[in-house]
Amino acid sequence: MDSLTPGYFLEDFVDMLCNQKLHQSWELLFHHSVVIVCFGIAVLLHQYVGFALVALLVEINSIFLHLRQILLMANLVHTTCYRLNSVINLGTYVVFRIATLAWMTHWLFLNRQNVPPATYAVGTVGMAIMTPMNIILFYRLLRSDFFKSRRDVQREKEE
Repeated sequence: MDSLTPGYFLEDFVDMLCNQKLHQSWELLFHHSVVIVCFGIAVLLHQYVGFALVALLVEINSIFLHLRQILLMANLVHTTCYRLNSVINLGTYVVFRIATLAWMTHWLFLNRQNVPPATYAVGTVGMAIMTPMNIILFYRLLRSDFFKSRRDVQREKEE
């Protein structure tokens, strides 16, 4: 692994700063900051590269998250394509985000004696940030795509 991965996240971070409102992108900016630090350590120290590469499995789900955003922007929410993507999105979310983060947390805990304290601290803080963020996003996706509120159902009836 070279500096390509942290470079991508850095470029995306700068792009969001320049082209999006902070209140719309602060969570993703925070996420990118954590990723840049964690991948930066792996690149600079030439250590924990395998661990960092496992973290990239999370990005497989990003394909379906981005497709979801595109379908929303195209106002294709009530289509078979959107519904199919919603199911695949949640499936890949569980496999490639939740399971990967759980494995990474487990590995970090099991190998805590073999990891220098500063690196262990960064990894632990990174997992402590990413795990709740991903659980919250999963809940939002479930609620939005599968469990409509009474208010949403009422709004659709009025339209």
